[in-house]
Amino acid sequence: MTGMPPSVAATPESARGDYDVLAEMLRTVRLTGSVFLDARFSTPFGIVSPKRYDERTPMAHLRHISVFHLMSAGACTIEIATGERRTVSAGDILLLPFADAHKFWNGENAEMALAADVIRPGPVKGMWTVNHGGGGEATRIVCGFIESSEFLFTPVFRTLPPLWIDRTGDDKVSALLTATVREILALADTAAPGTELMLGRLMEMLFVEVLRRYAAKLPASATGWFAALNDPILGRALQFVHGDPVRRWTVDDLARETGTSRTVLGERFNAIMRQAPMEYVTGWRMQLAADRLRNNDDSLAAIAADVGYESEAAFKRAFKRVTGVTPGRWRGGDMGNPSQDP
Repeated sequence: MTGMPPSVAATPESARGDYDVLAEMLRTVRLTGSVFLDARFSTPFGIVSPKRYDERTPMAHLRHISVFHLMSAGACTIEIATGERRTVSAGDILLLPFADAHKFWNGENAEMALAADVIRPGPVKGMWTVNHGGGGEATRIVCGFIESSEFLFTPVFRTLPPLWIDRTGDDKVSALLTATVREILALADTAAPGTELMLGRLMEMLFVEVLRRYAAKLPASATGWFAALNDPILGRALQFVHGDPVRRWTVDDLARETGTSRTVLGERFNAIMRQAPMEYVTGWRMQLAADRLRNNDDSLAAIAADVGYESEAAFKRAFKRVTGVTPGRWRGGDMGNPSQDP
């Protein structure tokens, strides 16, 4: 029988120093590129996309969505519910991680149409279309709706701004992004077999790359989960916690592994993450448990043990404290009211 060498099997992934925290976090929220919209406008035009989608739209059935807008041609203005207003043009990639209400327009006195009133079925399953405007200069926007399983339960999303615009440049990664967007646009024009699947995978890849670029462009003064990834102390701490969630972590253990004092570790967590180290550890364990509860039939005892709890009762108490519901109710579909701490 073939087995894993003991030296590898006994080594937590975090101890190898190359553990990809972002990849692991995104795996637990199970991203799915669910619906696509090929929107072609002509000036003057205006369209309003609500926070909650009308049951007539293909987005109505989705839970916890983020919205991508890929500017293929033309230009327009976008405004979100906070009042933030930006001018965008061909080549821009827009991310609205919370799918907040927003509107696009171009041209004076443009009449605003509701998205539900102008969306029509497209040539392939999962692709919808919009043709709207006054017949002037063309603007094309390809929209992707990314669904995640436990959206409100992960700090990856909660610390993002309501609107982020990525403008591609001349670097190699920008070239890859541009090529991916070009492939998405080409697929949007076809009805070949497998188009829906390919569109979904490309959109998921684009989403991850945009998140990576967002993290890389954060200033040193930034706070939140992505800023923690960039911090030399917290980045290492997150690697250990995510790579070995079963370990009975204490603040002293985590400080020792990251090569700092418990005081400095606590200060860095509070300054950047706005929470204590053990709050984060508990939150990550509960996110793993929530994913297991939703997606398999393992016993509560087995799940509790796999996320670092020797007692099923202690696990139940911790889960309810973080999510607002018992593990059984969560497994049954009750999303509860997750706390604002991950």
